Amino acid sequence: MVRIAAPIAYIADTGTAKGRGVFASRKISSGEIVEVCPVVVLSSRWKQMPPEVQRVVFDWGYLTKQEAASCLALGWGSMYNHANPASLRYVAVADAFVMQFVAARDIDADEELTINYNETGGDISSTEDVWFKDSGVTPII
Repeated sequence: MVRIAAPIAYIADTGTAKGRGVFASRKISSGEIVEVCPVVVLSSRWKQMPPEVQRVVFDWGYLTKQEAASCLALGWGSMYNHANPASLRYVAVADAFVMQFVAARDIDADEELTINYNETGGDISSTEDVWFKDSGVTPII
């Protein structure tokens, strides 16, 4: 018997300068795992990566407390836009080479799913735009 699960999210235009975003296809409960993304670990130095790649990778070394490395999360993982506070928190699972994205609160159907870029540890809120300042990127609101 083959089981096919309905997608929990979809990609659509945000209607803002951010462009595309990931949106909930149904109501999602707080604590629910939204997505488990396999990652591609990149040993290249972050500053040597093209700007388009810098904007979509995670600090795998920091998240996993291992050697310095970045990772590209497959699936929707590297497509989530920034918000503060965000609707999702993320966790790196080192031995499985995956990133888990978990609902930080109840999320309505058709609501954009977001992460907080400033919280490199996966938290949902921050007091400063550290990632944006350190990266030399102006946040798109």
